[in-house]
Amino acid sequence: MQTTSKTEINAPISDTITIDVSGMKCAGCVKTVENALTQEPGVISATVNLVTELATVECESVIDPAHLAEKLTEAGFPSQPRYPEGAPESAGLIDLAERRRLDTQQQTRRLTIAILLLAISTIGHLNQLAGITIFGLSNIWLHCGLAAIALAVPGRSMIIDGWQGLRRNAPNMNTLVGLGTVTAFAASLIALLFPQLGWECFFDEPVMLVGFILLGRTLEQRARSRAASSLQALLALQPQTARLVKKNEQDPLNPSSFIPHLSTEIAVDRIRVGEWLQVLPSEKIPVDGEVVAGQTTINESMLTGEPVPVQKQPGDRVSAGTLNQSGAIAIRANHIGKDTTLARIINLVEDAQARKAPIQKLADTIAGYFTYGVMTIATLTFLFWYFIGTHVWSQVLLAGQALGSEHAMHHLDPSAVTIHPSPLLLSLKLAIAVLVIACPCALGLATPTAILVGSGIGAERGLLIRGGDVLERVHALTTIVFDKTGTLTAGCPIVTDCISFKSFDQEEFNLLQIAATVESGTRHPLADAIVRAASQQELSLLPAQDFYTEPGLGVSATVSLHSEPQSVLLGTLTWMEQNAVVVSETTQAQAQTLAQASKTVVYVSVANTLVGLIAATDAVRSDAQETVDSLQKMGLRVIMLTGDRRETAQTVAKTLNIPSENVLSEVRPEQKASVIRTLQAEPGTLVAMVGDGINDAPALAQADVGIALKSGTDVAVETAGIVLMRDRLTDVVEALSLSRATFGKIRQNLFWAFAYNLLGIPIAAGILLPKFGILLSPAAAGALMAFSSVSVVTNSLLLRRAFSTPRA
Repeated sequence: MQTTSKTEINAPISDTITIDVSGMKCAGCVKTVENALTQEPGVISATVNLVTELATVECESVIDPAHLAEKLTEAGFPSQPRYPEGAPESAGLIDLAERRRLDTQQQTRRLTIAILLLAISTIGHLNQLAGITIFGLSNIWLHCGLAAIALAVPGRSMIIDGWQGLRRNAPNMNTLVGLGTVTAFAASLIALLFPQLGWECFFDEPVMLVGFILLGRTLEQRARSRAASSLQALLALQPQTARLVKKNEQDPLNPSSFIPHLSTEIAVDRIRVGEWLQVLPSEKIPVDGEVVAGQTTINESMLTGEPVPVQKQPGDRVSAGTLNQSGAIAIRANHIGKDTTLARIINLVEDAQARKAPIQKLADTIAGYFTYGVMTIATLTFLFWYFIGTHVWSQVLLAGQALGSEHAMHHLDPSAVTIHPSPLLLSLKLAIAVLVIACPCALGLATPTAILVGSGIGAERGLLIRGGDVLERVHALTTIVFDKTGTLTAGCPIVTDCISFKSFDQEEFNLLQIAATVESGTRHPLADAIVRAASQQELSLLPAQDFYTEPGLGVSATVSLHSEPQSVLLGTLTWMEQNAVVVSETTQAQAQTLAQASKTVVYVSVANTLVGLIAATDAVRSDAQETVDSLQKMGLRVIMLTGDRRETAQTVAKTLNIPSENVLSEVRPEQKASVIRTLQAEPGTLVAMVGDGINDAPALAQADVGIALKSGTDVAVETAGIVLMRDRLTDVVEALSLSRATFGKIRQNLFWAFAYNLLGIPIAAGILLPKFGILLSPAAAGALMAFSSVSVVTNSLLLRRAFSTPRA
């Protein structure tokens, strides 16, 4: 998948390339892949996700994605570029879903064999654990064979991958596990072949290590699949086929004239814009379009999280992936393929899951050196206990022998061999335990699993959060700035007053007709209200030209009145003053009275003479009060930003319990970003901006977190860090709560991952052995290592408990 990012003028053109990367086992692998990519000429940056197995690479447009994938494959991570569906470059590429299915089957087979070997080994120890002897299963040569099979069959891939990583100077978790299991087997084999050394055999350790680690990885993989289930559910919503219908050629423009029995089933990717499609009850809408015939109800919960079906009739819009419930309809395709709302949502969720939280950078930096550090610590552990520890604390040898005797398997006649406390063997066991207990995997899973679950929950509930960087900023927000029109208010004002100072109504034209003529040349909620009011009164528009709009102030045009062109101005008091239109104090007082009633006042002048006032009101959203109250209870400062007059803004603010000092009125669109910048300059202030219009886009981009309503313009939605698909203002609170909870899980996961390694490695190295006699066996260390990764993923999945019931 390739998309060209926006760049400044004269800046180098760059592409964003997505590469599917397999073979990554831990955070160390992630760091290795990122380093391999960033070292390639032309690559600007690279972000690799362990859970989704994706690499997102920003690079110069001249870079060949296949070349980068080839380099990663040569480095030991089989990769292939991801192209748009249907692109010719995708021909011949491996089916990743099929490969993952085969990998899962292979993993299950390896785990089955490992568990079987572990069961046989455990039964063979019943004579030591419970005094029960089963003929043949206590033979030391059998247990040697079990260990050899464990390493050669289920553990083979781990050992080979670990060796290849070490040879490439990029050791990983398999390197640590491989060193531990092979060393344990080699030491036991030496003890078996040279019984005069007096060492005990611990062939059960490699068997248990392989079994525990494969079990942990299988549980981890299943948990990761559950974490990714939300995105998979979205992908499954995309229909594969559609029913193309023909129109009656004698009456092609009549929406009711399509011929339902003349239909052809075609693949969705073959549909063209403008074609008509038939959708029957219980079928999914194949593309974004408009109903042209029939009536039905549509379940749009997959997009909005709203469970109540929506009534649809000719002229209404429908979205791909939504479910047609009650009636047969015909739709006209307006957006297809990657341009549909569902495809854009999937793209946003995938991008969000690929973007890291800045807090993960620390974990990635540590993980890059983690394996080398662990091998160094294991070596130092061996040297310390062999040359110093066993001499200073000689009693530890007895503890080591006691541990070994629980698992030791000797010849059929155990009395034939005398077990001697061995400093070498004890030091070796401690070094193996250090290698096995270390878990770089937990560090790599901490952030992506939490983001995966959080973004999936958000997608299910109509909340699109663009990534870990947004999550991290959200938890530190102190101020929420709301645009008024269309955000705190419904954005659909209606004209309430039309006051003429000259009797236009007694002449050929009236004030509303003139105003609607000028406003027809611009797009603004107030303009729409005035044009709509004129239409309702069946007032025709007049001939006009030279339309001009001054954002935030007003509009002008030349209108033909009595066959004479007249300059007409509509707008604010400032707009009138700038154009030398005299406004009396009486008129200003009249306008202020209207403003105090929560009405927006538009001044109208003809030929530089004020001729009237038009007032419109925009109702406050029904959920605005609840939203503001909830945010204030969360400790956030709520600010209202608007271009309206102060009197109007203060009236709305009073209704919503927003303090008057938090109302910023008469702010022109181009000034909104600078207002946000000024707020950000206050010490300790992080600002979120909530808006929906094209004039909000600069402020959304300037804010630390931009939040856009889906009903807003495309540019506002593309600029925002959080998109509210349900178009509910209360979802601002929901999005912030989800973001905070997700980031909380990230911090918990990272704390556990760091704490586990900081505590586990010293214990495995024997720090508790001299005083407390506590010695961690390699098998126990392996079990703890497997548990750490599973616990991190499971902790992320617990997010669903807090957000299990969508808000109605």
